[in-house]
Amino acid sequence: MKAKYLALLAALSVTSAVQAADALTIDAHRDANCGCCKQRLGVAPRLASCHTAVIDGKFVEGHVPAAQVIELTKRDDLLGIAVPGMPAGSPGMEVDGVQHAYQVIGLTKTGSDQVVAEYPAQ
Repeated sequence: MKAKYLALLAALSVTSAVQAADALTIDAHRDANCGCCKQRLGVAPRLASCHTAVIDGKFVEGHVPAAQVIELTKRDDLLGIAVPGMPAGSPGMEVDGVQHAYQVIGLTKTGSDQVVAEYPAQ
């Protein structure tokens, strides 16, 4: 299933600092029976989550906060970013009073992982 989002900021919860950013075009893919977009984009199984998006030719895997999506568009050294799994408290996975610690992982052009951001448990 493919959905085209013309305004990323309208689809994601963002902080006031990010709300001033220009709208971005993002293609989101989600099909439980198909992993072809993950494979084509180079999303390693260790980075996998429930859905994959593409912005400016780079992948966004899972429930990535908007601030890191915006940052990705400015990073030439990354092929994409991911929040592996579906951690409680990540965007779209909010649960009252629950936030698991999670990291936003960047995949570099050399194939190594890089922690882009960390969100603590609360």
